[in-house]
This record gives sequence, C-alpha cells and structure tokens, in this order.
Amino acid sequence: MIDYSNFSKVSSLFFYGKRQRVKICFAADLSGAFMDDGKKRDTITYPSGSIGNGGQETLVSARERFELGFFTPEESTGSRSYLGIWYYKSNPRIVVWVANRNKPLLDVRARFAITEDGNLKISHRNETYWSTELGPTSNPAYREAKLLDSGNLVFRDSNNTLLTTVLWQSFEHPTDTFLSGMNMSENLKLISWESKADPKEGKFSFQLDEGRFVILINDYIVHWADGESIDFFNSERMPNGMKIFLLNTTGSVQNPPSEYNNTRIRLDVEGELQYWNFDTNWSLQWSEPKDKCSVSNACGNFGSCNLYNMLACRCLPGFKPKSLENWGNGDFSGGCSRSSAVCGKNDTFLRLKMMRVGQQNRKFQVENETICREKCLNNCPCQAYSFVKGNVNRQRFRQPSINMCLIWTDDLKDLQEEYSYGGPDLFVRVSKTDTELKAKSCKPCGINVIPYPLSTGSDCGDPMYSSFHCHTSTGKLSFQTQNGTYNVTTIDQDKRTFAIQDKDGDHCNSSTGGQLREFNLSLPFKMIDFKPWCDTVAGNFGSNISSQGVIEIIIGWEPPPEPVCTSSADCEDWPNSTCKNETGNGKMRCHCNSNFRWDGMALNCAQDVDGRSGGSSRKKKLLSLIVGVTIASVIVLSSIFLYTCILMRKKAKRRESQQNTERNAALMYGTEKRAWRLWKEVKVLDLMDRALCETCDANEFVRCVNVGLLCVQEHPWDRPTMSSVALMLGSDTASLPTPNKPAFSASRSLSDTASSSSPADSYVELTNTLEQGR
Repeated sequence: MIDYSNFSKVSSLFFYGKRQRVKICFAADLSGAFMDDGKKRDTITYPSGSIGNGGQETLVSARERFELGFFTPEESTGSRSYLGIWYYKSNPRIVVWVANRNKPLLDVRARFAITEDGNLKISHRNETYWSTELGPTSNPAYREAKLLDSGNLVFRDSNNTLLTTVLWQSFEHPTDTFLSGMNMSENLKLISWESKADPKEGKFSFQLDEGRFVILINDYIVHWADGESIDFFNSERMPNGMKIFLLNTTGSVQNPPSEYNNTRIRLDVEGELQYWNFDTNWSLQWSEPKDKCSVSNACGNFGSCNLYNMLACRCLPGFKPKSLENWGNGDFSGGCSRSSAVCGKNDTFLRLKMMRVGQQNRKFQVENETICREKCLNNCPCQAYSFVKGNVNRQRFRQPSINMCLIWTDDLKDLQEEYSYGGPDLFVRVSKTDTELKAKSCKPCGINVIPYPLSTGSDCGDPMYSSFHCHTSTGKLSFQTQNGTYNVTTIDQDKRTFAIQDKDGDHCNSSTGGQLREFNLSLPFKMIDFKPWCDTVAGNFGSNISSQGVIEIIIGWEPPPEPVCTSSADCEDWPNSTCKNETGNGKMRCHCNSNFRWDGMALNCAQDVDGRSGGSSRKKKLLSLIVGVTIASVIVLSSIFLYTCILMRKKAKRRESQQNTERNAALMYGTEKRAWRLWKEVKVLDLMDRALCETCDANEFVRCVNVGLLCVQEHPWDRPTMSSVALMLGSDTASLPTPNKPAFSASRSLSDTASSSSPADSYVELTNTLEQGR
C-alpha cells in the first residue's frame, strides 16, 4: 500500500530521472489508488483512476465517514443520476454535496475522472456534465482528488515540489449542506434543492449578508433573517454555538474543530434552515422559520401574524389592507396602510402586549415613559415607541440598568401577536377617529377594536352586549357563553359579526359526521356559521394549534336599542336625542327627539318623513319591493286565469273544424316548439289568437312570450326565478334577456299524443321539469 503523504516526494525524486522510472512511479501510485489489499479507496488519480456511473464504484474516506459516487435521489421516479457525497452507510442516504445538480446524467457510460487538461470532470465522449473548470496543465499525472473524513473532496497538485497545492475543494462550492470545516464567508452560500426528488438549485439560499445571516428567495426577497443581539422584541436568534460553527473561528478546512464533527446545517426545500446533531441518531436541534409567522414580515408592513387564528394575518387597528383583492386571496405580502393620517392633536397610542416586532430605528436613555411618549408624539415620522425599564429580567439577554426609549420611524414589520417572549409593551401611533369609534365605544383590547354596542365593562358599550372580557395582561379578548369562554379572533363591524375558536377535537371526528354540538346563545347574539379546521399540522408553515382540529364559529349581534345614559352629556355622540326614560322601567336612554326615530343599523337618530323613518332607507326599499312583488304576482295569476279560459274556449270549439282542433292541440302540446320557431323568424305575433288581435297589446304579448321561453331554458342557471318573472311581467321598462333554444318540445304527432296521454304522464313530465328548475 502506498503512503500518500509521501507521494509528492516520491514523484519528485523520479521526475528528473529516466522516462522508464517515471512510468514505474506512476504505476506504483495507480496501484495505491485502487488499494490491492482489499481496502476501500479514497483517491482518484490520472489516467485510469475513475469512477463509473453504475453505482458500484465509489470513494470512501479513510475512517469510513463519507462516501462519494453516483446516485439517484430516493424519491425520484426517473433514471437521472448525480455525483454526490453522503454519509457512509446512511439509510436513508443523507446527501451533503452534489456536483452536477443542474445537469443530471441520463447515460450510464459517463465517468468521473481527471482528464488530459488536468481538470476533474464528469463526462462521456465530448459531453461534459460537470467540471472544476481550472486552467489546463501539461502534467495531469501530478494531480489527484481525495475524499477526506470531513466530507471535503479536495483536488490538488504536487507540481514537482515537496508541497501539495490545493487547486479546488467542494467545501468552497457547497450545495444545501454546511459541514464542519467550512467557513460561512460573504462569498459562500447554501442553495436548497428544488424538491426532495431533484437536487437542482431551488429558490431558497442561505448566506451572510452585511454581517447578518439571512435566507433569501430568488436571491433578493428576505425569507428569514437572524435577530439582532440588541433586539428587545425578537428572540428568533440563531444559537451562539451554531454561529461559531458557521464562522469556523476555532478551526480550518483541513483541521475542523472536533466538537462539530457530528454536526451539520441544511437548507431544506421549503426554505427552512435546520441544525442537526448526531449522537446515536440524527436529531434536529434548531430550525427557522419553523412556522408561518416566523417568515420575514409574513403579513407585510403594519400587518400582524397570529399562529392561533385560522386567518393568520390581520391589520393593526387604524390600518386597512393595501390590496383587498390580494388580502382576500391569501396574499398578505402587500401589508396594510393607515386609514387616517397621523401627526396632530388627534393622535393616540395603541398599547400592544406580547408582541414581536422588527428592529427599532433609534434608542436613547430616558428618565421615564412619559418623556419617551412625548418624544414620539412630537416627532411626526415616529410610528411607534417602547419604554424599556432598567433592571428588569429578560429571558435570554442581559438587561440594561438604565431606562431606554425605543423609536420606530419606518413602517412596522415582523409583527406577531401572542408571542411567548414577555418583552416590553409596544405603543403604536394611531388616529383617535380610527380606534375610538363612538363616545361609548370600549377601548381597544390588544389588536382588537371593539365597536359599539359590544361591551367589556360597565363604563362602555351597551349592558345588553357585556359578554366580552379584555385580559389587560395579555391583550386578548374573550367571549363568555353558557358553554364556556372562547378567544375572539376577529371582529367585523360592517357585518356585525365576530369569530371565536373552539379547540374541541370532536368536530373533526368522523364518527360525529362533522356536526357541531349545540351552542347556546341568548339575544342579542346568534350563531351565523361555523368553519371546521381539521387538517391543522404544527410546523411546516402551519399553525401551532393541536392537530386534533379547530372550529371557528361566526357569531352575529342584533342592532342595539337607544344608548344608555345618565345625563344629556352622554347623548352628545348621538345628535337629535335626549337622555330620558320613556319606557318607565327606570333605565335612562338617549331617546330620539320628535320627528326622529332610532336607526339601530346606522346607530343614529334618523329624521321622520310622513310618519316613517326617513333614515331607514333599507326599510323603505324592502316595503317597495314587497308591494312590487305582490302586484306582479297578481298580474301573473290573472294571466294564468286568462290563459286557462282561452284553452277552455278552444276546447268547446274543437268540433267546429278539424283544422281549428289541430291548431288548438298544437297550441297545447306544441306551443313551445312553434313559439321558438316563430321567435327565430321574428313572427311571434302569429301565436296570438285571432279573438285577441283587436284588444291585446302587441308589445305586452311579445314580452309574455319572451318570459315564457326564458322559463324553459335548458340550463337551470339561464332560467329566471319567480321573483324575476314577476318583475319582468310587471314592468314595461325592464330589459329582458334574449332566450336560447328551449330544453323541451312536443315531438309526437297529434294522434299519438291523444291516444297515449294520461294524467300520470302529465304528472311525470311536470315533476321532471321541476327537478331541473331553480
């Protein structure tokens, strides 16, 4: 067996000798590469020490830690193969490096070898699949590739000297895995696989960017970033030992620190950075981003993320989505914008607890919180502030002994609710008009704006709606029912609804048939809908809610009566009202003045017009609609009665003329077919009975035929509803759609029809028609 440590010396001694001696030296080196004593080889030399794409030939490092060879990804369904390095005898195979990741092999005859130009290549004939792309050399015999126990593939050249020169090494060209001995410099980055079955370069990359570790999407969108060490709100920081491992401050490529020999960092296909350690098995020590809220700025600027809500993102109070369409489609990247401008006397601060937020722009020492608040309030660009009191213990980092004021002048990013890290409160600048909707409205509870009449206490809202409780220590809002207390996730003032969540897994049990158990609510609340969430899985950008399932229940509230009051001053927010007791029950309310009536939908006193509430436009429209439908119904019933009389008259005249009889029968059984033909020929008036020619309005007749043809359209969605029919027949100005070919027409002859028709047949035809109706 050849000692490779002395190989360069031996080759140098014989180089200046006879040509025959050079050949003998090379033969000795080649025999050493293949290790005739039966041991596995770890080196490739020139010219015949190659590896074929057959899966049988491999290199194994000296201590059998790593193996190099051709492989096919285990989840791949094709025959594509790649040259890679993996942990020796790992099952399933743990691949740490791939050479030809962007150009897979389809030809099994390709080989991995040192070529005549002195490069390390994967090639077949004139096709090159991968190369070290070094400059050409006239002496490739002095070059060799060796797989080290660190997992590093080193390509080197003795170059006729006593020293070996490293020309290329895989540690400087990683794929998705970082190993002990590498150094995460500004020029090094990990790139994820495209999928578990394809090692092609994916869209995620991990690198050191301006002194901070980041994961990027397509090299420019920040997917995740390591938290700053001075950050009071963000604890998603990389462990110190992991940073030491990445920066390789205690070792080198050739001699990595031994304490990290069984450690690796991998960027997976979903963009998750994973820190693995091996004892008896591989175990995951740390990973980020581990959920949807850990992604960088997951809900956009001024958007808050909550792991425990079915809809993860929502805007802060006083803000609205920049794009309602994108927001509705689940794209929250655009974030939120202010509903009203700030920087004036009308500004206030929204106090948020248990929040995570991105890095502040400024920080300075202050004596107390009041000074910090004034600094932000007097500075228009200030978006938010936080007061960090000295000598308060924190979970991970040393707390300063002085009071600090943190100021955010840029848009707030990376906001997350119900964050486990108990940091200082965050005060966000908002306009009072966006958070204090009415004089009697309750103050916001955390990120929840509580509209009137909902009440969290006796000093706000309406007593009838006092089923809510604000947990001031956490900023969470809860709803109390006979069934229990539930967390409120969203409130929609426009729809007068709010959502609560029930974490009982029975709803997702197949034996229950997906039925919601009885949910007792009393007026003024009522259940509107419920949405099961049964496929929840922790991690993988999902929620942290238990996988047993969650139900989101939508609850609505009835419009409130007049607001309660103790004096006329309480009614200032409701003009045209006076505080008095009109019902005699001892409860004072802001009753509307004369000529005004209370509108619970609009929450104001609306002016009366002719004894009706002029402000209740919805009621007037509803009344008009009811009257219109009634009139149209009378017209339809009258038309049916008239048509029945006409048919009876035709039946009485049937004996007078066979021609009239056939014509009447055609009217009864073939009217639809004939009507469609005449409609296409623009001869609809030919359908009119001669007895009606002088008295019937032609336009009215055409309108009736048009509506009749629409009622027998082939597709149900093309047929009008009965309310639409009534509107069409009752209005001379309503525009009517153009009908298509009807679905049914009489196809039997008169004699066949007369002999086979029966009440049962007619009933069946009617039933089938109704089944296709709307």
